[in-house]
Parts: sequence; structure tokens; C-alpha cells
Amino acid sequence: MVKSNLVKSLAIALPLTVLSACSSMSDSDEQSQVDTNAQITQNAKDAQEAADSVQVTAAKRAAAIEEEKRQELAALRAEHIIYFDFDVSNVSEHYGAILDAHAQFLNANPDIKVLIEGNTDERGTPEYNIALGERRAKSVATYLENMGVPADQLTVVSYGEEKPADRGRSEAAFAKNRRVVLVY
Repeated sequence: MVKSNLVKSLAIALPLTVLSACSSMSDSDEQSQVDTNAQITQNAKDAQEAADSVQVTAAKRAAAIEEEKRQELAALRAEHIIYFDFDVSNVSEHYGAILDAHAQFLNANPDIKVLIEGNTDERGTPEYNIALGERRAKSVATYLENMGVPADQLTVVSYGEEKPADRGRSEAAFAKNRRVVLVY
């Protein structure tokens, strides 16, 4: 905008300056006119350089913002598992900060979608575990929606006991399997 206005101003001012200087000039007047024209040309070059500098700065800032988003997404992917107690589908307060961070990220990036995968340990019937995994995934989705995330950014799926994180048969292994995984 500034560049365009400066160029227009120069396009009007330069011919007027030349025309007014054409009437009987002495050598000193001609030199003065040459100096004025040189100054106008230099001002135009300076304005162009300033405009180019603003564009470069804007491009650098856009790249920095994009890198910041990439790092934030990477950090969220590092903390993307919500664990549940046995036969429970309510989100524990312990995971509020993690889900708040995911909600903030999703609200700031409406073009990004997340798959919410519900999982259970192997205890219970397959049908019961599918339903429990779905309840867990839906409770996480509801939490995110309550934080302002649009429902169209969220997809819920239940794997029940089909995708164990740990194939062991100990309580520690079962605890690792009772989870919801957020997949971007």
C-alpha cells in the first residue's frame, strides 16, 4: 500500500518538477534539477527497499509461526494418551491440563482433525469392551467439545480390547490398555 502510494506520488511529482524546471534554466538551476531528480530516484529506491524488507519480515514471521505450530503439535503428540481406571469411562481430573492443551490447539487450528480411539483391557466380553471403549472415547470428545472444539474436528472410534498397548496379564499391563489415544 505504501509502495503503491509512493510510486503514484512520484509519477505525478516527477513530470511536474521537470516541466517547471524547463523554463530558462541557468547552469546552477540545471544542476539543482539534476540533484532533485537524483534525490527523487533515491527516495523511490529507499521506499522499494523498505517495502521489500517488510515482505521479508512478514515471510520470516509466517515461517516462525508455522514452525511454532509444528513444535506444538509434536509436543501434543508426546502427551496424547488418557488412562482410565478399571470399568470407568469418566475422564480423571489428572488429565485436564493435557486435554485443555489439545483443545486450545484444536481451537486455534480448525483445519486439523483428531481421531479419538477408545481402548480397554481384555477383561470383559468383546461386546462390553467395545461399548466401554466407545464411552471412554466419547467422554474425551465431550470434554474437548465443552472446551469449544467443534464436533466436526473430532472422530470417535472404539477398539475395545483389540489393540492392547501391553500384552501382559498383570494389573500394570491392564492399566496401560485402559486408555484413549488422540491421533492427529
